[in-house]
Amino acid sequence: MTAAPRWVPRNLGRAAVLAAIAVPLAVAAPAAAAPPPVPTAQGEEAPPIRVEPAAAQDRSDAAAALVAALSTRERAAAIVMAHTPTTDPGAAADFVAQTGIAGFILMGANIGGDEAAVRDLTDALTLDAALPPLIAVDQEGGDVRRLRWDDFPASTTLKRTDAEAALDAFAARGSLLGRVGIGVNFGVVADYTDDPGSFIYRRSLGTDAAGSAERVAAAVEGESPFAASTLKHFPGHGATPGDSHRVIPATDMSLEAWRSGEAVPFREGVAAGAELVMFGHLAYTAVDAAPASLSAAWHDILRDELGFTGVAVTDDMAMLEASGIPAYSDPVENAIAAVVAGNDLVLGVAYTTPGRVTAVVDGIVQATESGRIAPERLQEAATRVTALRLARGGSSGAVPCGECAPVG
Repeated sequence: MTAAPRWVPRNLGRAAVLAAIAVPLAVAAPAAAAPPPVPTAQGEEAPPIRVEPAAAQDRSDAAAALVAALSTRERAAAIVMAHTPTTDPGAAADFVAQTGIAGFILMGANIGGDEAAVRDLTDALTLDAALPPLIAVDQEGGDVRRLRWDDFPASTTLKRTDAEAALDAFAARGSLLGRVGIGVNFGVVADYTDDPGSFIYRRSLGTDAAGSAERVAAAVEGESPFAASTLKHFPGHGATPGDSHRVIPATDMSLEAWRSGEAVPFREGVAAGAELVMFGHLAYTAVDAAPASLSAAWHDILRDELGFTGVAVTDDMAMLEASGIPAYSDPVENAIAAVVAGNDLVLGVAYTTPGRVTAVVDGIVQATESGRIAPERLQEAATRVTALRLARGGSSGAVPCGECAPVG
């Protein structure tokens, strides 16, 4: 997997990692293929410069140190991603400052007329360069795209091409995200189906397990240099009829059948380096009657069978309420259940005001203090999300150049 664009000196001690991990630095170090020495002002040769990405373990250690110093309330806010509909950088910054949330998801209402406008917004969201927020978007291309100028190939055509085309398309798509300062893309659909009538058909990268898996892995590979890839919607929307924005789609597919089918693209996407997996509000009743997003069993399967170690994120929590099922009518209870099940990041597109965010954060705090959420579970979730913030947070990437022209 291509490393995230955060650099630390290779000879820093562990105590210095926390301070250095979010700051671009370089250090003199010998290298087998080092560049030629650079003469100094005194005519002496300075040692060659070499930079290396911070190791994942270093980021994890740094995140653990940060989380250990947080209060329960700060930890609860550190696992929430929310949204407010504005293109005003000041208003967006105020929203993040008031709530203390870990991340912000950009929707259509946040996208101004050009790259510069979006970049102004994402720049404003970073209140602390040492611990920037996760800035995310749904940019699948085609039917689901927030950056309207993304005309690169999408699933409607990629599902009929080879994996190389998916790699190229998502590399190009990822570069657009980098240019506007978006570090997380909820954009790699690992669901598959051969049914044109299915809700997810147009958005899937394949019509069978093998072909979808190849394109999913390629999409992750192409996108990863620019943004953290997210596989969705685990454990697989293609096997469940219905639209999870309106109902809780269900299937009685056995776990054995899932392992040989729906699991395959997710397994290959994880192996390719996807840093997030999004849990769908989907019920595989042979495993658990509850939606996978609220199922500890499905989180265990992702971790134990697929070997995923990154951030587990819910699909938009408002979708549970929209199902009309009384058990899922309370957004605070839904958020608590999601954390208990094993989600690290609670995504709420409807958490649009400080009051709504505060209600969810307060609920997570109370559930932790009462023992419904084990303190270790909250700490684990906050540490995973914080490590991802150190790697992918803030508006990093290439700044748009209004005066540049294409080479050649």
